[in-house]
Amino acid sequence: MLGCENIMNKWFVDNSTKETIKIIPVVTENFVAWLKEQAEPVRKWIELNSFTAKSGEYCLILEKNHVALNYVLLGVADADDDWAFGDLARKLPIGVYEILAKDWSVEQLERATIAWGLGSYCFAKYKKTEELRTSLFLQNSLNRDYVINFVEAICWARDLINMPNHDLGPEELTVASHDLAKEFSADMRQIIGGDLLKENFPGVYAVGKGSLSLPRLIELRWGNNKKAPLLTLIGKGVCFDSGGWDIKPSPHMRNMKDDMAGAAHVLALARLIMQANLPVRLHVILPVVENLLAVNSYKPGDILTMRNGKTVEIFDTDAEGRLILADALTYACEEKPDLLMDFATLTGSARVALGEEITAMFTPDHEVAHAIGVSAALEKEPLWRMPLYEPYLKSLESSIADFYNCSGSRYGGSITAALFLQQFIEPKISWVHFDLASWNEKSKPGRPEGGDVLFLRGLFKYLQERFSHSV
Repeated sequence: MLGCENIMNKWFVDNSTKETIKIIPVVTENFVAWLKEQAEPVRKWIELNSFTAKSGEYCLILEKNHVALNYVLLGVADADDDWAFGDLARKLPIGVYEILAKDWSVEQLERATIAWGLGSYCFAKYKKTEELRTSLFLQNSLNRDYVINFVEAICWARDLINMPNHDLGPEELTVASHDLAKEFSADMRQIIGGDLLKENFPGVYAVGKGSLSLPRLIELRWGNNKKAPLLTLIGKGVCFDSGGWDIKPSPHMRNMKDDMAGAAHVLALARLIMQANLPVRLHVILPVVENLLAVNSYKPGDILTMRNGKTVEIFDTDAEGRLILADALTYACEEKPDLLMDFATLTGSARVALGEEITAMFTPDHEVAHAIGVSAALEKEPLWRMPLYEPYLKSLESSIADFYNCSGSRYGGSITAALFLQQFIEPKISWVHFDLASWNEKSKPGRPEGGDVLFLRGLFKYLQERFSHSV
C-alpha cells in the first residue's frame, strides 16, 4: 500500500498514555438552547469566537489558566453529519482527541471516525507536507477493524488514482494487484499483449496496442468453497486516456490518470471482502490498458469482432472503456456468476447529470437496485439509479456492424454507454454497472482535492447482508 502504512499508529490510537481532548458535537438547530446552559465564561468565549455551530465550524475551549486546550466544540447539522469531522485532523492543535457524543449510536460514531481518518489523508509522494500532529482515540465500543479497514482501503485507492501515469501504468497496476493477491493468498494470472488475441479478448487488445506498456487482463480468484456464491467484480483500468486518434482537448486530458479509478474501486472492495472473509468465491477482472495515439492505435471506422461474436464499428476512439469492459463482461458471464458488478469512470455524461458526488447505477434487477439503494442511504452515500432506456439503443445502430461503440448524439451518453455494455450480458445474470465520479475538483471536509472513492461503504454493507449467511 502506497501511503497508508500503519495508520493505526499515525492517525488513530487504541490506548493513550495522555488524557484525551474531547470533541463535543453541537447540533446547529439546538445551539441557542445549548448555549444558555453553559457557564457564563464559556458563553462569553464562544460569542467572542463567533461560534454558531454551523456544520464543520469548531471552537477551542481553553482551561481556566488559558495555557491548555480543554475541549473542542464542533458544529454538526445532525447526528448523521459525519463529514463535519473530516477537516479536524489537519486543523486542530497537536494532541490526542476523542469524540464525546453520548446520544450517538455506534454506527454514527464509526462514520464520524472514518471521516476523521479520510480527512487525515494527504497524497504526499511528490511534495513534502507538514506531518500530521493529531490522532484520534478509538473507543472500545467501536468496531476498530471495520474503521481501520475502510480508511486504509479508501486511502489506498486514492493513492492509486492520484499516481501519475509514469509511476502507475499497466505494469505498476499489475504489481498492486499482485501484492493484494499475495496478502490474502488469492490466485492471480494475467494475459498480456498478443496473448489477448489468442485468448479472445480483442477489445482489450485493440484499445491498448498503441502503448509501449502492453495491454493486459488481470484476474484474481479467492475463496475455495465450491458451494459459495460466485461474486464477480470488473474494474475499468485505463491507466491513461489520451482519447486515441479522437484525441481529447488539453483541459479534458489533464486528469486522465484517473481513468483507472474503476480498477482502484474494485481492488479496494476486494480487499474489504477478503479482510471480512465473506463466504463467497470472489472473481476480480481488470482489463488494463493505456489509450494512446500511435501509428498502430485503433482508428475511427475500424470494426472489431468482440469476444461474444458481435461486431462494433468504432465511432470514436475516446469511447474505449466500454470496449475493454465488453470483453471482460462476456468472459465473466461464461461462468454464470450469482452477482456481476462493473465499475468505471465511463462517461462525462454521468457527472454532467449527477455532479461529482453522486454515483450513477444501472441495472435491470429491481430487487438488487432497491437493496443497494437502501444500504447506500444508511451509509449516507449518494447514489442514483439511472434508466436502461432501450429505445436509446437505436442511436448505436451501424449500417455495417452490429453497433457503434458510442452515439453521435450529445444526449443520454451514460445511458447509451450502459445499454452498449448490456449487449454483452447474459439475460439471466444479475448485473449492476456503476458509472463513477472519482475526482474531487476542490477539497471538501474529509475529501481532499484529487482522486477519491465515493461509493464503497454502502456497497460493502449490501454485500455483507446478502452473502454473510450464504453458506
